[in-house]
Amino acid sequence: MLEILDLKVSYGAVKALDGVSLSVPKGAIVALLGANGSGKTTAIRAITGLAAPQAGRILFDGRPLTGLPPHEVVRRGVAVVPEGRRIFINLSVHENLLLGGYVRRDKESQARDLNEIYDTFPRLAERRGQMAGTLSGGEQQMLALGRALMSRPRLLLLDEPSLGLAPLLVREVFKIVSRLNRRGVTILLVEQNAAAALRIAGYGYVLETGRVVLAGSGAELLEHPQLKDAYLGDGIGGPDQ
Repeated sequence: MLEILDLKVSYGAVKALDGVSLSVPKGAIVALLGANGSGKTTAIRAITGLAAPQAGRILFDGRPLTGLPPHEVVRRGVAVVPEGRRIFINLSVHENLLLGGYVRRDKESQARDLNEIYDTFPRLAERRGQMAGTLSGGEQQMLALGRALMSRPRLLLLDEPSLGLAPLLVREVFKIVSRLNRRGVTILLVEQNAAAALRIAGYGYVLETGRVVLAGSGAELLEHPQLKDAYLGDGIGGPDQ
């Protein structure tokens, strides 16, 4: 579904991505792992049209995404839950969700999707009239997920969904991600929490200083000695399978 081929992105003299290639098959969860500064968020920004590559290609269903503005990337079926959630804190939960579907014109199915999101996230339903900025961190993450789903994406990009959450909430968020995937949403999961990500990912890539240094199945990477030493010592386990 998503193919990234020899992607290079620089910020001035700094090479954020230096020849990255990866693929996300339809129906899969693929994890993109690495420490701060490894290039993970830059990859998300390039896919969504917020960072211009100097070289390489990004294909979605065989069609190029490179050079498209962000709203057109959303129209193609790609949605992102950005790092830090970036919800509209002065709008209600309900208003945030409606904004997630701003590119859609199918009002009837949009209303059905809104009800489904409230079914998926009962706490959001309970707080639909509440200002988003007053929600807990876990509730804000659920709102960010729900807002992205309102665009009815075929590919969901999650940028550090566990960031700043307590261990119990991390497990809950990853259970929700697994459940969304079982419903047919393809997911690229960008994470520092390697253990939690690899427990639900079918495949994973590890970035260091803008390059892919490891790749393999989730199970293989969980047992890889290099990854264990670097990332898995304090990892929080994902949902029970």
